[in-house]
Amino acid sequence: ILATTLLSFQVLTGKAQEVENVLGRWRYINDSRVSLYNHFAGQAFKMLDERKLMLSKLNSKQDWLKRQSQVRAAYNKILGSFPDKTPLNPVVTGVVEKEGIKMEKIYFESMPGFYVTSALYLPTNKKGKLPVILYCSGHSPSGFRSRSYQPDILNFVKKGFAVFAFDPIGQGERRQYTIGEFKKPFGPNQEHSYPGSQLFLTGISPAYYFIWDGIRAIDYLYSRSEIDTERIGVAGRSGGGTQTAYIAAFDSRVKAAAPECYITSYEKLLMDRGPQDGEQNFANGISSGLDFADLLVSFAPKPLLIVNTTRDQFFSIQGARDVFEELKVTYTYLGNAGHLGMAEDDAVHSSTSKNREAVFRFFQQYLSNPGNPAVEEVPRFNDDEMRVTKEGNVYATLKGDNLQTLAKKHLAEILNKQTRATGSEDLKRRISSVTGFKDRPKIAPVIFSGRYHRKNYAVEAYLLKTPTVYLPVYRLKPKTETVKKKTILLLDDRGKMEAIKEGGAADSLALLGYEVVVPDLSGFGELADGNIKTPDYTYLEKMPVNLWYAGMLVNESMLGVRLKELSLLIDWIKQSSPYIEGIATGVLTTDLLHIAAVRNESLASLVLIDPLISFQSVVEEPDYRAKYLLSSVCGMVKQYDLPDLINYWADKKEILLINPRNGAGNIIGQPKEESINKYGVIQKQLLKIKYVDSSVLRTQETEKNSGQL
Repeated sequence: ILATTLLSFQVLTGKAQEVENVLGRWRYINDSRVSLYNHFAGQAFKMLDERKLMLSKLNSKQDWLKRQSQVRAAYNKILGSFPDKTPLNPVVTGVVEKEGIKMEKIYFESMPGFYVTSALYLPTNKKGKLPVILYCSGHSPSGFRSRSYQPDILNFVKKGFAVFAFDPIGQGERRQYTIGEFKKPFGPNQEHSYPGSQLFLTGISPAYYFIWDGIRAIDYLYSRSEIDTERIGVAGRSGGGTQTAYIAAFDSRVKAAAPECYITSYEKLLMDRGPQDGEQNFANGISSGLDFADLLVSFAPKPLLIVNTTRDQFFSIQGARDVFEELKVTYTYLGNAGHLGMAEDDAVHSSTSKNREAVFRFFQQYLSNPGNPAVEEVPRFNDDEMRVTKEGNVYATLKGDNLQTLAKKHLAEILNKQTRATGSEDLKRRISSVTGFKDRPKIAPVIFSGRYHRKNYAVEAYLLKTPTVYLPVYRLKPKTETVKKKTILLLDDRGKMEAIKEGGAADSLALLGYEVVVPDLSGFGELADGNIKTPDYTYLEKMPVNLWYAGMLVNESMLGVRLKELSLLIDWIKQSSPYIEGIATGVLTTDLLHIAAVRNESLASLVLIDPLISFQSVVEEPDYRAKYLLSSVCGMVKQYDLPDLINYWADKKEILLINPRNGAGNIIGQPKEESINKYGVIQKQLLKIKYVDSSVLRTQETEKNSGQL
């Protein structure tokens, strides 16, 4: 097997020509660096155009009622059934009064052991049952205590409303990563998406729990004698606007809603910043025929006020206007055109006095609580007064579940019910279903882009046209007559330039007489620089998790795209070399395992260096490495996991795993059966597993390392 010579790195001296990136000279295809995002966005635009065409044919109340039913069914299919309602077990931890406002500090359990911190604000000078605003906070680390949201909350109370404000997941006193062993400097964006991505691996959209918290908050309001449950409104800005739209769509008890600085269209979102936090994405949302407007279609024709600013950096005002125009048709056919309104002001992503007054006026009208809508100066409660739990963190005080532990519970349920693939065809069917890899694309003419000379081998540069991108590829061809009768397909997750450096894997293999093909697959090397990244996602090791979400929205995946690229590469190599061995490092070991399973006749053996052992371990590890998401698919673990692919291959051909790693990126201990079987590698006896210093495989080494394997 090739692996026996992997560590025999031979360093030969001599001046080598410097190799340049392939795409640099091809100026009119240089946008290939953003081609993966453009592919997903292009698929989305086609689907959204189909949706527009469908909507244009709805021309009666009956048509729109049917559409409303279809929308609700689509969301229910995406999210699945909500859990049974269990006792809320509310606890009032304190009461504070200040200038006519009473604040009760409360926590409750939206599910057993899943604690929600909140506060009920009541006017002390108003008798009888009160209309209530369920207030949803945006992305503030302090949750509803934020200086941005307290003026809204307290103004509502001064105007005679009760307000029930609760901390969203990962905010206020529900911040998951501020305590414990895996303490991280996370803000709300990270608090949502880091564990939310683990939920996605189990097939659950994190929106599920954000919505459920809101539904249970309304359940709590029903237990309070002060509240008129026929006059419930929901409001919030930014991430609170997201929850406002969600809760209004999923809870029929809401009578009026005012989502602020959130509503736009998928078209404008994808043209602008791209997908955002985990809870703001529904798996297969666009491919299910849905758009932002459909949340509000589900709520129609109840009173709705869309609130936006014209310079919002996150949610395009044009998208909001497009949604408003679409909803005007909906509301007109459903018979309450006057219930739909829109307020906007010329500002960035924020609440303004003009928009605040519009919101107050809206709820005063539709929750039958007339008064002056003007914004008032109100006394604020300080942070100590608003603290619900003793330590100011629900996990420090009460422990309980968080998104990551809930993901682990979902995984345990899946593993308990899951049936393994019954054979190669069943496994291939599952891979096809999960990744979208079905038909092998036909190979197109290859562009030769130059040759560079090194000691004893040449580096040839090529562009290989795939369905989404021109793939930059190096082909290292030994010059000696001792060329091995095999070609190595080498996938380096650091990019092909690292692989061909002097002393690198591709360079060393070429010096040993192997022909080596080293590509940059989509998302790596030359095809990575343009991937959309925002400062919000630096917690994911600068991984383009929003690109991962973009594929999810259209029922595609980065892995599925790269499998098509690998299939084309294999067909290209086989034109001149029928014997191919595969080597991959890091993240791309997952890709190589997948293509080996679906194209098993094309590869002779596999060497996986620093491979992820399973996506089960990504879900189970609180401190997982986000880079592994790049080769995963939403819901993958419901169908199969990497050990299924490893065992399938080991049954047929040789495979070598060097330093297998868990989801935290840690090498699984020395080859003890229990440490491997923990992640489902149930046929360890068929595998070759080696533990060596990985730097040997990554840096220039001499012949002293020969034979280490």
